[in-house]
Amino acid sequence: MDRREFLNIGTGALVTAGLTGVIPVEAGNYRTVDAGDPLHYIDGVEDPGPLRMRFLGTGAADWNGKDERGELRRLSSVLLDDKVLIDFTPTDEDMLPDGVKPEVIFYTHSHGDHYNPVAALKLGLKRIHLGSSWIERAKAGFEKASKETGLPVPEIVPLSPGDKVTICGMTLTTLPANHATGDLKEQTLMYLIEKREVRVLYATDTGGIPAVAARLVGIDPHAKGKAITGLVMEATMGMDGDEDFRIFTHSSVKTVERTVHMLLREKRYTPPPGQPVYLTHLARTLHGTQAELDATLPSPLKAAHDGLEVTFTA
Repeated sequence: MDRREFLNIGTGALVTAGLTGVIPVEAGNYRTVDAGDPLHYIDGVEDPGPLRMRFLGTGAADWNGKDERGELRRLSSVLLDDKVLIDFTPTDEDMLPDGVKPEVIFYTHSHGDHYNPVAALKLGLKRIHLGSSWIERAKAGFEKASKETGLPVPEIVPLSPGDKVTICGMTLTTLPANHATGDLKEQTLMYLIEKREVRVLYATDTGGIPAVAARLVGIDPHAKGKAITGLVMEATMGMDGDEDFRIFTHSSVKTVERTVHMLLREKRYTPPPGQPVYLTHLARTLHGTQAELDATLPSPLKAAHDGLEVTFTA
């Protein structure tokens, strides 16, 4: 079958034929690519401005309200261009700007500090993107939440590493993360977010950046591609937590610092002057207060905080 013949076949026929990697979508929203390339799903109207990111929450799973220092971090979640979420839990609701109602979410993994079907339904989300490795558990979770709330189950779209989704002028590429859940078959995810010349790597939860993810993004010095212009990376383990038990699935400040130094040296990270590397998913037990982090983090690292709004440029 040549490319023109493939383009003339409807999505339903492709699914019926048993072809893999095809997401059934409305006519005109599916772009085919050459055999062996990741799927590409297109939807939404382009936002003409720069890429805007709002940190709804910046904490790891051990945050539960204010701590003994009076410090509070909600569970990690970001909002892109007021339209697209990456992760969301009930702790993040009060950080959504007034009148903003995102309809699409991308989940990194199934841990409860990132994934909450009831919160997604109550928010009115219309489309859910998550890893294909746990799609059946997710469907069951949303069905249960639907019965509890009386709200309909949204469209659930499975993604595999390397898949791309273009929505509202942004393209999100699915990347494998180094993290583990209770399901040993689950592949946790990170995302590359692109908008015109801006390329931001959003890397949480993950112990460093896996080689396959680096290769897909183009930051592997052995197979160079287009450099990233922005980086948001987890630093769960803090300044001195390199021997913490979370070392197998999380990063420390030193991990991020070394990663950034290498990427800058190899010209695989080319941010505009003065743009920080933002740290998120900060553990309550392994980090100081925001003020302490602002005073002690090495440049160009900066601890994000709940409600922080960032504009990324190239």
